[in-house]
Amino acid sequence: MLVPFRIAGRTARSSLTLRPLTISRASLPSTTSLLWARVSFTTTAHMRQQAGKESQPVPSPKPQKSASSQPVLHEDIYTIPNILTFTRLVAAPVVGYLVLHDQHAWAVGLFAYAGITDLLDGWIARRWNRKTVVGTVIDPMADKALMTILTVCLAVKGALPLWVATIILGRDVGLGFAAIYYRWISLPPPKTFTRYWDFSLPSAEVRPTTISKYNTFLQLGLVGLTTAAPLVGVDMTSTLTTMQYVVAATTIWSGASYIYSKDAVKILNQTKSSATKK
Repeated sequence: MLVPFRIAGRTARSSLTLRPLTISRASLPSTTSLLWARVSFTTTAHMRQQAGKESQPVPSPKPQKSASSQPVLHEDIYTIPNILTFTRLVAAPVVGYLVLHDQHAWAVGLFAYAGITDLLDGWIARRWNRKTVVGTVIDPMADKALMTILTVCLAVKGALPLWVATIILGRDVGLGFAAIYYRWISLPPPKTFTRYWDFSLPSAEVRPTTISKYNTFLQLGLVGLTTAAPLVGVDMTSTLTTMQYVVAATTIWSGASYIYSKDAVKILNQTKSSATKK
């Protein structure tokens, strides 16, 4: 091929020969070699990626807390208020025995002891912050034990009308079954007979309603006056009859208050679980 170019004002012709580039077939890589190189590259990259993943720390799964692994509440039940309450529980059947055997003076004295300790243990618990969940259960239990035993014994002796005794005892029996039910459903697992009677495992708290407090005071006043009536030289028939009607009405009212009040029974485990979720 001839390419013109100019030198010093002249046009000259130079001949440049372009030869075609010859590439032999043997020098080209084969299709199989290209595929093999691509596969090798891909495999190597994949192995490096996997090695990088394995070198990264894998977070361990968080252990899930089961219901049985939740902490169980325990409290000190051997306090002075609880000991005084327990002595009232022991004194209740003794008072009943004295009434049945017409030992009214001793019965009134022991009844007065129960009333004084009832006021004293509550004052100590509030003054020195010795309140316990078991105390909220056995304190009204001691009152009811004394009330129930005296009601039965006075009704047997004929000093208390049968219809009044039936209303008082009927409400207490209903509350007793309710207490057994709430204790069982609120007891943290495992639910066993031994744990059921272990009062150091609080599960439910009983909060007496306002009318129930007044009713307990009126009931104790009625059985106390009825027990002391043989020792008094004055006729107290009209006074005792009036108190019997008042006690019967407030007893029915207090029983209904436990059914319709939402704050009478507080399940502790349920409250703790809802607070934890929040």
